[in-house]
Amino acid sequence: MSGEENALTLHAFEANSFHEGLSVRLSAIAVIVVTVGACTTSTSGAQDTLRGRLSLPPGFSVSEFAKVGGARFMVLGPDGAVYVSRPGSGEVVRLADADGNGEAESQTVAVSDLNRPHGLAFHGGYLYIANTDGVVRVRLGANGAAASAPERVNSYSGGGGHWSRSIVFGADSAMYVAIGSSCNMCVEKSQDRASVMRFDENGRNGRVFSSGLRNAVGIALNPVTKRIWVTQNERDNIEPDHEDLPPEEINILQDGGDYGWPYCYGNRVPSPDREFHDPSRCERTIPPALEMQAHSAPLGMTFLDRATMFPPDWRGDAVVAFHGSWNRSVPTGAKVVRIRIRDGRPVSYEDFITGWQGPNGRRWGRPVDVLVYKDGSLLISDDAAGAIYRVTRPESR
Repeated sequence: MSGEENALTLHAFEANSFHEGLSVRLSAIAVIVVTVGACTTSTSGAQDTLRGRLSLPPGFSVSEFAKVGGARFMVLGPDGAVYVSRPGSGEVVRLADADGNGEAESQTVAVSDLNRPHGLAFHGGYLYIANTDGVVRVRLGANGAAASAPERVNSYSGGGGHWSRSIVFGADSAMYVAIGSSCNMCVEKSQDRASVMRFDENGRNGRVFSSGLRNAVGIALNPVTKRIWVTQNERDNIEPDHEDLPPEEINILQDGGDYGWPYCYGNRVPSPDREFHDPSRCERTIPPALEMQAHSAPLGMTFLDRATMFPPDWRGDAVVAFHGSWNRSVPTGAKVVRIRIRDGRPVSYEDFITGWQGPNGRRWGRPVDVLVYKDGSLLISDDAAGAIYRVTRPESR
């Protein structure tokens, strides 16, 4: 979600909002959206207020790293700066904390004139940016800004109900791009929709790597198994229980794997919709590696192997940002969860950071992405509050 620079917008009950880019009616939720285009230093009072609003396990602390309006996905640059996509502004910004005090005192535009940029990755000396309709790449100068105009390396289906695109480079150095469906439930006309595409390192020779993925937003490479994991936003408005079905998912991708949408959900459960009810097809699909609360809207995911500020027993696990539901009568999500991993697979999840949503369902923020920072702390982007937070636990070093 984007907004006017330096503006404060209150989205009250029945106000228009976006669920991963799809214009919907946001009922029973009031979201305060603050978008600030400049990076400013937080006062100690503001930091104390933030700590009072968010709940973390004992020993962990949270502070504001930067104010970034419409902040979505993040990547750590080779220069130690944090690069953040701002789809609504068509740009990627660079955040630098030169004095190492845990707050970014510098925010500059690294790349502009982009088409709804979302996923980011550094590879082979380039910054790769997943626009809604194709990947572009740029070389950055010494100041962290693009040294020339972005170079387009491929094209794929753009826009639609799920417009965001996420990118990761695999252990094979190939490029993998997650492309969401154009709809809630349909048979896609474009093969690249509801899939993860694999491209050569240079962006050529694209093909479907995994399909049946309605909207895989988070995408990350497991540092141990070298397998690609995705977070999966499942369908809406299922009968008879749209409140708690279908579960959101974490999927571990296989080449040629079909993960079920729109014909199945969960552990090969056939869709109740007559148009998509095909039990025999479901038998050939791959069930999720982990099921999570329906409508949580899991987005960014990162593994904690480099999170040296976290306890050692956390560093084999992962964290996922839940953006939060839009059409549940009792809202859920708007939190960050810990994914426990055993033998290379997710086995359970639990709340890590909560508080963006109050008991009445009202939200003042919505987590989007998670990133391990250069000092071993964890960064969390929030596109509703227009901020990036830093989570620390210094005694774990």
